Amino acid sequence: MADVKKIATRESYGNALVELGAANPDVVVLDADLAAATKTGVFKKAYPDRHIDCGIAECNMVGIAAGLATMGKIPFVSSFAMFAAGRAFEQVRNSVGYPHLNVKIGATHAGITVGEDGASHQCNEDIALMRTIPGMVVMCPADDIEAKAAVKAAAEHEGPVYMRFGRAACPVINDNPDYKFEIGKGTVVKEGTDLTIVATGVCVGSALEAAEMLAADGVNAEVINICTIKPLDKDLILASAKKTGKVVTAEEHSVIGGLGSAVCDVLCEEYPVPVKKIGMQDMFGESGSAAALLEKYKLDGKGVYEQIKDFLK
Repeated sequence: MADVKKIATRESYGNALVELGAANPDVVVLDADLAAATKTGVFKKAYPDRHIDCGIAECNMVGIAAGLATMGKIPFVSSFAMFAAGRAFEQVRNSVGYPHLNVKIGATHAGITVGEDGASHQCNEDIALMRTIPGMVVMCPADDIEAKAAVKAAAEHEGPVYMRFGRAACPVINDNPDYKFEIGKGTVVKEGTDLTIVATGVCVGSALEAAEMLAADGVNAEVINICTIKPLDKDLILASAKKTGKVVTAEEHSVIGGLGSAVCDVLCEEYPVPVKKIGMQDMFGESGSAAALLEKYKLDGKGVYEQIKDFLK
C-alpha cells in the first residue's frame, strides 16, 4: 500500500470542523492550547468567535463544553487523547456522561504513532476508559474519508461522542463511491472465508496488508473495519465469525479494554470461536518514529501477518 494516498486523521478532524462550522452556527470548538497540533486552528481562523482556547486546563474545558451544551450549542472539545480521556476523565464522566450532554470529544495523537513524544503521551488506554462511560459513543476512524464522516455523524448524534484521531499519516482506504458511514455499523473491506480480521484505526491498513501476505500463503482472510467500537456492530462480527470460525482483532491500543475486548464480549456470549487479540500487550510504548514503533510492536502489516501465522499454527 506504499503508493496509496496518506493523510493524518487529525487533519481530517480540523477540515471537517470547518465544514460543520459553515453549515451549523451552533458548532463551537474548544481547545487546550494545542490548536496547531489538533488542527482546530483552521476552524479558529475561519470562525474566531466560535473557537475558545481554554489554555492548558483540560478539566475546565470539559466543564465549559458541558455548559455550552446546556445552552443548545454543539461543543467539540479538542486535545491529545492522553489529556482528553486521561486527565479529564472525571469531568467527562460526571459533567458530560452522567447528564448525557451533547458534547463531542475530538481526541488526537492517540496510540503509539504519536511517536517521538514517548510513552507519557502515547495513550493506549482511552478506548477502554471511554467505553465504560454509560451512553458514550466511541469511534476510531481508519482514514481521512471515514474521519470526516465520523465528525459529521457525531454532530448529528444527540449525546456524548468520543472520537479518536492519529498524528501520523495513514492510507486512504475508503475512497470508493459505495462508501457509506453510519454510527454503530462496520464495513467489510475485504471478503474472505478462512479467517476474520476485525481492525480499527490505523490497524485497518495493517490488516489489509496482512491479508495480502496471507493470500500468498493460501489463506483467504476477511477484513472488517470497525470505526464505531461502541455501540459495536455485533451482527456483522457474528456473521463473519460463523463463516470463518476464527477471529483476530487488531488495534493501536491496549488489548485490555479496547476493540479486542469488545469483540470478545460479543463472541463469548453468543458464538465462541478462537480469538487472537493484536495490540499493545499490557505495556507502555517508547520514543521513536511512528513507523519504527508500529514495526517494533508488530502493529504494521508484516507484524500483524506474523502474529496471525503464529495463531493459525
